[in-house]
Amino acid sequence: MSVPQFWSQPLRYIRWASHEKPAIFFSIVLGSLGPVALVSIPPVRRYFGDVDPEPIPFTYPIPKGPRAIPKGFDDE
Repeated sequence: MSVPQFWSQPLRYIRWASHEKPAIFFSIVLGSLGPVALVSIPPVRRYFGDVDPEPIPFTYPIPKGPRAIPKGFDDE
């Protein structure tokens, strides 16, 4: 049996490749799901109520008012 050509018979070629070269075939299938997941997963997450966390602050918050000096730590 000869190997089917992809452009002339794509479905037959995909079937042949899935039986004869499964590692390559399924690597291509999983690799092609990446861009699809990039577009489809965020709306699905938001639909089920998963929200993005608040961003991590890059600075320490400055307290309002005068600075309270700690007591009892003076060198004597």
